[in-house]
Formats: sequence, structure tokens, C-alpha cells
Amino acid sequence: MPVIQQPSNQIKLTNVSLVRIKKGKKRFEIACYKNKVLEWRSGIEKDLDNVLQIPNVFTNVSKGQVAPKADLQKAFGAKATTDEIVLEILNKGELQVGDKERHAQLDRVHHEVIDIVAGKLVDPRTKRVYTTGMIEKALEQLSSQSQAAQKEGDKAEGAKAEGAKAEGAKTEGAAADPAEEKPRAEDKGKGKELPKWTGVVTTKSAKSQALDAMKALIAHQPIPVARARMRLRVTCPTSILKQAVKSAPKPHGHNSGDAENADEKPQHGTVKETILGLVEQVESQDVTGDEWEVIGFVEPGAFKALTEFIGGQTKGRGRAEVLDMAVVNEDD
Repeated sequence: MPVIQQPSNQIKLTNVSLVRIKKGKKRFEIACYKNKVLEWRSGIEKDLDNVLQIPNVFTNVSKGQVAPKADLQKAFGAKATTDEIVLEILNKGELQVGDKERHAQLDRVHHEVIDIVAGKLVDPRTKRVYTTGMIEKALEQLSSQSQAAQKEGDKAEGAKAEGAKAEGAKTEGAAADPAEEKPRAEDKGKGKELPKWTGVVTTKSAKSQALDAMKALIAHQPIPVARARMRLRVTCPTSILKQAVKSAPKPHGHNSGDAENADEKPQHGTVKETILGLVEQVESQDVTGDEWEVIGFVEPGAFKALTEFIGGQTKGRGRAEVLDMAVVNEDD
């Protein structure tokens, strides 16, 4: 009598996003709804039922092959439940998407990064924002430079490796000279490497990549750029304004143009002098009762130092309130 094959352990699924992980020399997959995996990982989506098409683990989703229980226990542990295994794959696995989806996702992140950068960087001379097209071209230029530098570096490393191999062949069997193992003088003097930009990826958030892009643009200046200033309201009790401060906090993240003016600002003095030293441009000052208020503009890199200084000096009685995260000149 012929044996009838019953595909009882096969479930056909289509139009899915796959998340795949390899453990114990075996591959395991889960079937998810499109676009829901990233929402889950970013914390936007909280309901697992909205992410999974079926709460099961597969060895091959496209063929509907469910993973045998023995394989799951061997790979994830005998005590691991199906829900725990699914969560581990969802959180740690590699998201598999098609070429069209990958291109669309990359394009979406790319535009989001450009929009964020264009809204936070300005021409330091005019304080006007750049168009997204100009920001995009500047980043493309940095990406091309980084790729060219990488190729040159790979060639140099290859040549160095070949040279070392040849030198090693000459001195094979000879005792190593301890002096040669010491760091070279030029290596000691190497400065910190400037931020690089190699382009947008889909594995990092747009906000994080926009920050990297801004750092690279400010460091390399393919076009004149600076962070748009923040507009703040600082309030402080008048009773402590004249108190002496041993040393003022030094703001971080200023660009080169700000560094040149850093020495002109007071590095010590009174509380009031220190606060005004961290404010790049004062818009107004006023005293109401026993409280002093100043409204002005600061570089984003000075904001943390300013808030920490005010909090420490006033023991929580003073504050710095953000009125505008990025002030730009929009005049014609």
C-alpha cells in the first residue's frame, strides 16, 4: 500500500518579513509582518501579536518547515520555551528583506537623515540653513573621500604586509631586536582621527546617523557649517550672582571657530560672569524681585556644561529653559 505523505507540520506563509538566527549550526526563522520588526526593536510596537504572523519557529519559512522541538532544545536549551525562543530571534536575529524593500527602507532613512541635518546646521556667517540638496551633496563628497581613503589605506596595508613578509623571510631564525618592537615616534604623535561619513545604513536609527553626519560635516567642512544655536532662558537667585567660582566649566562640542574665541571668555570669576561667559549672545537681562533672568543664545555643545554649572551652584534653585532648539536666520 502506498504511503500518503501528510504535510501536517508544514504551514505556508507569504508576504512576510523574516528574522533569522543561526545557533548550534542550524538556522531558525520566524515570520513577521512587514515593517513591524523595526517598530518592535525601537519600542514603538509593544504587542507581540502585531509583529508575528504566527508564534512559531521555522527552519525554512518559505517552505513552511517548522523547527523540530529537539533542534530547538539543543540550540536554545532544554528549558527554553517557544515564547522565549521567539523573543530571542526577534531581538537578536538578522532581518531579511527583499531588494525592493531594502532599497525603499534605505531611501527613507536617507531622506530622514538629510532632513534632520539640514534643520540643525547653518552657514556660520549668515546663520541661514542650507537646502537639503546642498547637505546631500556635501555628505556625498565626504562619503566619496572616505571610500577613496579606505582604498588607499587597504593598498598601504597590503604593501606593508608584503614588506613585513619579505623582511621576515630575510631574518628568519634570527633573534628579534627588542628596539624594533617599540612604538615608532610618528605613531606616538598621531592625533585623534576625524569623524568619517560613509553613507546611510538601515541598521542604525536616522537620529543617530544624523548626529554622525553632523560631526563629520563640522570636522571636514566641505561647505562652511556650524550647529544652529539654541535659545535659552536662564534664571538664577540674585543672592548668589556675586559668589566667586574657582573655575568655570569648559563647554564641549564647539567647532573650530568657537575654540578661537574660548580664551576671550572668563574661565573663572563670579557665578554671573561664568553664566554670561557660556552664553554666546545675550538677548536680554532683567531682575524681578530676587531672581535674575537672562535670555540668550548658546552653542549646543555649551548647553550641558551650562545646566550642570547652574544646577551645582544654585543647588536646584536656578534653571536653564530651552526656548528654541535650533535658531536660524530665515530673513530674505
